[in-house]
Amino acid sequence: MGPNQVSTILGLGMFVFFTQLILFSKSKKEILMNAFLLTFVSYRAIVTFSRGGVITGVVMILLLLFLLYYFSNEKGKSKFSLVFILTALLAFAIWTYSSLQTRGLINKRYANEDVRGRVKKDRLGGREEIMGTEIKLFLENPIFGAGAGMGKQMRKESFGIEAASHNEITRMLSEHGLFGIFGLLILFISPFIFYINNKHHLYFFSFYFFWLLTINHAAMRTAAPAFVYALCLLSVQVKIPEETEN
Repeated sequence: MGPNQVSTILGLGMFVFFTQLILFSKSKKEILMNAFLLTFVSYRAIVTFSRGGVITGVVMILLLLFLLYYFSNEKGKSKFSLVFILTALLAFAIWTYSSLQTRGLINKRYANEDVRGRVKKDRLGGREEIMGTEIKLFLENPIFGAGAGMGKQMRKESFGIEAASHNEITRMLSEHGLFGIFGLLILFISPFIFYINNKHHLYFFSFYFFWLLTINHAAMRTAAPAFVYALCLLSVQVKIPEETEN
């Protein structure tokens, strides 16, 4: 498993421990334990030097905070200012420590610079070239595509590039053509159809964007995006127990 996949799982871990910290920590012991785990996992995710998983984890956390703030009452919203401040301070502390440990190299990595501080031509670590060949394959075979699993082989024969796809969207286009577009539309739209009558699912947008962002930088190399996508389709019902009469 490469740094990209490790970063993906650790980014998901960042979200898990963050939710544990702000929603399910009832005692000081639990707060300290979850804060430590969040800090440790976040640091390990950053120093993989793979940006995709970290950015995805941050997006998941921001979406959760937005929904929690949106659905909170006035008293709850007033408390969220403290949550935002503490979250920002913790993020700053983790990033500063990571920067010190890597002697500033992590700053250059996220600024898309090399060791000498020069800006790199490509922003996606060479993925642009692979995505470009997949789009070209789609244009050459727009109806049926190149065939399931044939993208890697055809890239090698036509363009001299032997590399697996990092992007599930362009892969489906190149290998399945028009049917790949239909498949993607089903995947994109179906969760929102379920969400119409499932507004209690507070993790919905976090899960959905984890899947969407992950398949754009790590394709389906791990089971995580498929598993988390399935969690978008869960039916969540919040029932307040009725008070029993004496």
